[in-house]
Amino acid sequence: MEKPTMPKQVDHRERRESIARALWRVVEQRGVAHLSLREVAQEAGISHGALQHYFASREAMLSFAMDFASEQATLRVGRGLQELGDRPHPRDVLRVMLTEMLPLHADARATSRMSAAYVLEALHNKTIHAQAHSGMAQGRVLVEQLVRQAIADGHIRPDRDPVTETNLLLALTGFTPLIELDVIEPQEALTAIDQYLDRLFTRNDHGQGREAERSR
Repeated sequence: MEKPTMPKQVDHRERRESIARALWRVVEQRGVAHLSLREVAQEAGISHGALQHYFASREAMLSFAMDFASEQATLRVGRGLQELGDRPHPRDVLRVMLTEMLPLHADARATSRMSAAYVLEALHNKTIHAQAHSGMAQGRVLVEQLVRQAIADGHIRPDRDPVTETNLLLALTGFTPLIELDVIEPQEALTAIDQYLDRLFTRNDHGQGREAERSR
């Protein structure tokens, strides 16, 4: 006698992430104007009703998709920092963080476009605005902490204002639309980031080391 087949257990977190990735694809391939529950359900290969089982509204779906995008970006940064080894130089840490915010490869491009759609939605939705503000503010605090520590450790001149330097560093992520619209090449953005970081960090520290390596 055959044993009864047990129904397959559904991993709800996995299904939510699958829907979030479908939402990313809709945004990336068709634009935010097509961001609806029906469009995302079709892209995810599930029924509209099945999608509503996980997300009752467009707002809830978009919020989860953005949280998931942030998680993926954090994981990419973490992998980049691991490659730097133990006690990485703060310049290199900042470079990893900045470059992972730019659409330089498929995953980063998807999350970058998702972020752009999210900001547009936040301008007209108080709940999403509060969530977006909180996430960005936390990211900014992290960068400022790195800058302040680099100043304290002597990597950045003590006369530099950490608030202003943090804002200028984050402004470098503004290369995103220039890259997306083919105004500049990705390498041009990377060159600008490297030159800015070289100017920010003192010459007798990391700058000289980089120059020495180039001269070999």
